[in-house]
Amino acid sequence: MDPALLAGLVLLVGISGLILLSVPIAVAIGLSCTVAAIAVLGADHAVLVASQQIVSGTSSFTMLAIPFFVLAGVLMNNGGIAARLVDAAKVLVGRMPGSLAQTNVVANALFGSVSGAAVASAAAVGSTMGPRQQEDGYDPAFSAAVNAASAPAGMLLPPSNTFIVYSLVSSSSVAALFVAGYGPGLLWALACMVVVFLYSRKRSELRRTERVHFRQALLVLWRAVPSLLLIIVVIGGILGGLFTPTESAAIAVLYCLVLGFAYRNLTVSDLPGILLSATRTTAIVMLLVGVSAALSWVMSFTGLPDVISSGLLGITDNAAVVLLLMMLVLLVVGTFMDPTPAILIFTPIFLPIAEEFGIDPVHFGTMIVFNLGLGTITPPVGNVLFIASRVGGQAIEPVIRRLVPFLAALAAVLLLVVFLPELSLWLPTRLGLLSGD
Repeated sequence: MDPALLAGLVLLVGISGLILLSVPIAVAIGLSCTVAAIAVLGADHAVLVASQQIVSGTSSFTMLAIPFFVLAGVLMNNGGIAARLVDAAKVLVGRMPGSLAQTNVVANALFGSVSGAAVASAAAVGSTMGPRQQEDGYDPAFSAAVNAASAPAGMLLPPSNTFIVYSLVSSSSVAALFVAGYGPGLLWALACMVVVFLYSRKRSELRRTERVHFRQALLVLWRAVPSLLLIIVVIGGILGGLFTPTESAAIAVLYCLVLGFAYRNLTVSDLPGILLSATRTTAIVMLLVGVSAALSWVMSFTGLPDVISSGLLGITDNAAVVLLLMMLVLLVVGTFMDPTPAILIFTPIFLPIAEEFGIDPVHFGTMIVFNLGLGTITPPVGNVLFIASRVGGQAIEPVIRRLVPFLAALAAVLLLVVFLPELSLWLPTRLGLLSGD
């Protein structure tokens, strides 16, 4: 049998079968790629090469940014930053219909822009906003749906761990990807706000607005300024050439640590638990990166991406159709697979196809991250959907019903991101991070 077909069959059956058996996805990928390598190379060479690829896949200076940003996110969750960002969001959109739901959306965008993690946003903001909305007469299922729908905006707004992972696989500029995420990320939040607005207009109990006195508003915003400055410190430092993305992640940790102590929400006794939580998350992510590097090598060695590319292009040579097919595959994959392994597995397969149609790798990165973000809230197994439902104390079925309009709006925005590259590329091009050719 052709090596590419043999490897593809082993990987497809192995990974799918093990996931269905509830085997951890890192183990499923690692075992499957090892078996595929054995089938192609033999046992002696396969085990050696697989272990080398796992080690080399995690031995990257850029990848050091991930554990630092993970630690920064945990510090934010425990350091009082989330509550201040929620209060600031309430001031910004409190005069709109459905003000508390609008606050949830904006707070997720703000928190995501300083933490870069959808699950962390859904947990932190949802636990803060859920009780407030319930006291004000909001449908708890709708509140959970709003929280779920808006949380993945943080995957696009920098700093974003998913963009760091994509940059490693695609050899794209991290700074360019960070800046490219602003357009799609803000559109994500805006789409959620529009759905909340339309929903609230039909319900008289949600038309009430939150009035905040001017002096009180200034005080609330002033208290949130140190938290929001993290965005300027991290992104401004990268764009200004003061430090690399990895160095910015370390600075973010120090900044969050100092801020947590200044807010008196952190104590020295809290640090061991925070470090343990961050270590567990980092270990999972880095193991996924390592085994996915071995998987990418197996696919590259056997020529599997070329076979898939030829098969896909054999169906149609229409760029729009090919892009839609790739987005559909990623959407389905994103419902049951975390974004990190999905990016590591499918970028080496789909990016060469996209580049054949003249699509910029940075633009393609925003497509992938947006699509996989949508997958995290898509039934039946979107992980952010489950977190938001759990935090809101709701069964998943009523939340899904309330989520449908958000999914439709976000799917429409995804099409805009796919077919209007300027939404992603205009800002990094203007800042000189990409050539304007």
